[in-house]
Amino acid sequence: MRTDAILQFMRERRRDMLATLRDLVEHESPSSDKAAVDRCLDVVARRAEALGGRTRRHRAAEFGDPLQADFSFQEGGRGAGRLLVLGHADTVWDLGTLQRMPFRVKDGKLYGPGVFDMKAGLTCALYAIRAIRELKLPVRKQITLLVVSDEEVGSNCSRPITERLARGCDAVLVPEPPSGPQGALKTARKGVGEYRVTVHGRAAHAGLDFAAGASATAELARQLVRIARFTRLRKGITVNIGVIGGGSRSNVVAEQAWAEIDVRIARLSHQQYIEKQFSGLRPVDTRTRLEITGGLNRPPMERSAAIAGLFRQARELARPLGVDLRESMVGGGSDGNFTAALGIPTLDGLGVTGHGAHAADEHIVLEQLPVRAALLAHLLVSF
Repeated sequence: MRTDAILQFMRERRRDMLATLRDLVEHESPSSDKAAVDRCLDVVARRAEALGGRTRRHRAAEFGDPLQADFSFQEGGRGAGRLLVLGHADTVWDLGTLQRMPFRVKDGKLYGPGVFDMKAGLTCALYAIRAIRELKLPVRKQITLLVVSDEEVGSNCSRPITERLARGCDAVLVPEPPSGPQGALKTARKGVGEYRVTVHGRAAHAGLDFAAGASATAELARQLVRIARFTRLRKGITVNIGVIGGGSRSNVVAEQAWAEIDVRIARLSHQQYIEKQFSGLRPVDTRTRLEITGGLNRPPMERSAAIAGLFRQARELARPLGVDLRESMVGGGSDGNFTAALGIPTLDGLGVTGHGAHAADEHIVLEQLPVRAALLAHLLVSF
């Protein structure tokens, strides 16, 4: 079979791909709405089953039920090893967003809530499997598609499922959005942590009994100056004081104040540094008390030799498709962070080139939809 036959297959089915993508986008799926995410996952399940996938839903109480779809292409149903295609159906967009951000095509770009992050990637996964099935491509390994429901809010529910399935796989392919206008793959991602610092003080009347009070807001301000200094840009460590609050009235010495802090680290070894800094905080005003919660919830995806090898493999496969593939390191995390931290070769950013993740102008470049689906199919066949 010619190298470009898969790409031709995708281009001939572009209208079908758009219909699938539209169906996914118009099934709005904010992480916090279990029923909505489950409806979107139902769409993926029906299409996976039509491709011969054996589907299973992992029941979850708070979030949508993650979907697992297993595909076998060998006689007797068993291949030599397994590949995991890993994605998520949840988005950051509330129900009703379609009214102001409808699914639409304009100037070669396709817009809609969640289209870039990452429903176009899910479409690529489904059509890569369809191409393998209909073109009877020689796939030696079994393929598992796992679509989780809570990636945008930390993956606390789905992480154990992801890690359990990844441990039995030879590689993990993640059709999350690529990086930049060139659609670079992601061979490294920063780890992500969240901390909350709460200061407990002593309330008092600001005019009548000021000295009897111990201001939590004043103490928080002192602590935030310290915390801001934890950043080490050259090492890729950033500490962002994102949200602060506290106090009750201007004439009351504040009894409580708090801050929510985002932490990013480039290497797992940086975790010890961050934990030491936060655990070492002590109140300047000893009448106040500090309460520190949180920590690292997504380990970094470090560029290993195995990940670099996967990228080289993808780059060679992309050339006949007319794509000069690049790689990148990004500050955001994905579920690929979990699998890479287990030592499983993981390649991220295999979704469709576009822009505006989590933004009002979220879109993909339409002509790249069949190209990226073809690249994913070629990768699955190449193992």
